[in-house]
Amino acid sequence: MTAKTSPLNDRHVALGAKVADFGGWDMPIEYPAGGVVAEHTAVRERVGIFDVSHLGKASVTGPGALDVVNSFFTNDLRRIGPGQAQYTLCCDPSGGVVDDLIAYVRAEDDIFLIPNAANTAQVVRRVAAATPEGIVVENLHQAYGVIAVQGPRSDEVLAALGLPTGHGYMSFVEADWKGSPLIICRTGYTGERGYELVPRWDDAPALWDALVEAMAPFAGMPCGLGARDTLRTEMGYPLHGQDLSLAISPVQARVGWAVGWKKDAFWGKEALVAEKAAGPARVSWGLLVTGRGIPRAHCAVLVGGEPVGEVTSGTFSPTLKQGIALALLAPTVGLGDEVVVDVRGRAVPATVVKPPFVQVQARQ
Repeated sequence: MTAKTSPLNDRHVALGAKVADFGGWDMPIEYPAGGVVAEHTAVRERVGIFDVSHLGKASVTGPGALDVVNSFFTNDLRRIGPGQAQYTLCCDPSGGVVDDLIAYVRAEDDIFLIPNAANTAQVVRRVAAATPEGIVVENLHQAYGVIAVQGPRSDEVLAALGLPTGHGYMSFVEADWKGSPLIICRTGYTGERGYELVPRWDDAPALWDALVEAMAPFAGMPCGLGARDTLRTEMGYPLHGQDLSLAISPVQARVGWAVGWKKDAFWGKEALVAEKAAGPARVSWGLLVTGRGIPRAHCAVLVGGEPVGEVTSGTFSPTLKQGIALALLAPTVGLGDEVVVDVRGRAVPATVVKPPFVQVQARQ
């Protein structure tokens, strides 16, 4: 099956980007001008832009759309109002995570969803199958692009384009840029202050070009999904398919804060309430490597030579200059414990910590 490409694919090709498959989409991992570490550092210290147009887009519209969507997903949309966005989870009856996504409340009768690329069709299918008559569910995956502008100078980059900035974390503004509609949301996956811009598909190339020009005075860089992964891991943000999955529940992954436990209903509620009450059989922790070695997904974690868990995400932290990981560990392991990670047959020592691994000022 031929991989899909983003509306910015020719820009990435022109920049010589290293490309890989992400959820059926050819997306840039890194650019030759910098590479993962330089791109990561640009975001932490200055500004970077990411093409994340592979992310899904869908709409649920019609009378009572908000309450309908709220009865499906874990978080409580009644905690927010129009112009605000919310991180939430689509679970199955077992409490496993079908996907994690962002829900934008445009109005009581208009909810915009951004799921992960590989899961968009499944999320849309589940929502469409459960919605009552009068509610319209549309898969808009290739109707919009998504460009993330992340880093301490992100406000200045947007201001240079005449775009609104300074709105609160997890809120969005619908604006006009050169005669075209644009959603500007104060969200991101890096931990840094930043925005995610949602233009129409055909408008994305011109917007990308303008952002590249606007960030040049700040030594900003186009960034690939390699840096996106190191940045999110430093923050302890979960990645669906690794740290969240049908086999890894929100309770195990420590994202119970995204569950509206007092809501009357949401998919998987009964199973999740039971798991929370009983206590999970494993729980996510951070691992700060104290020896030489970089943990990777599926590396075994041991105490006294006995397995106590498994790494779900692992990488080299460009900020800390050492290995870090997220791991599912048995309840017998806790904060401050010393463990060993089996990295290709080598015993690599690590300390159990609670993410984030680095401190940032993202929500100011």
